[in-house]
Amino acid sequence: MTTRPFRILGLQQVAIGGPDKAPLRKLWVDVLGLEPHGTYRSERENVDEDIVVAGVGPFRVEVDLMQPVDPNGKPRVHEPALNHLGLWVDDLRAAVTWLEGQGVRFAPGGIRKGAAGFDVTFIHPKGNEQFPLGGEGVLIELVQAPPEVISAFDTLAKAAAHKP
Repeated sequence: MTTRPFRILGLQQVAIGGPDKAPLRKLWVDVLGLEPHGTYRSERENVDEDIVVAGVGPFRVEVDLMQPVDPNGKPRVHEPALNHLGLWVDDLRAAVTWLEGQGVRFAPGGIRKGAAGFDVTFIHPKGNEQFPLGGEGVLIELVQAPPEVISAFDTLAKAAAHKP
């Protein structure tokens, strides 16, 4: 492998789906205490979601509570219940180019704006003949990190490197 031209900086989100997001909201907001942050709805993506957050600052993590707009439509955002993981990446375009060169299969749609307003793309859960590497059954969202996340990561990495 050649030198990787990007870094994965941390977990950006976990997306959880169900046929009805009300029980998810009861658990994640009412019982566990995560803070509501917003909503997102897309007929095209067949998703109606509540966005809640854990943590603070640049390393807070979104938990997207999703239900399908059309329970019989696709994609089936509630199957499996753990729909996807989102990872912060410091250079999304370089990551996509390099990963494709390594044989990674991406889901249709390319790089686009995600629900939280950041550029995103998805690694397909399964490889194919042309691109044999996939998420091994897991849909993985790569999310372009904003400057404050990159800066916080660099600061913490530098501090960790200087600890004895």
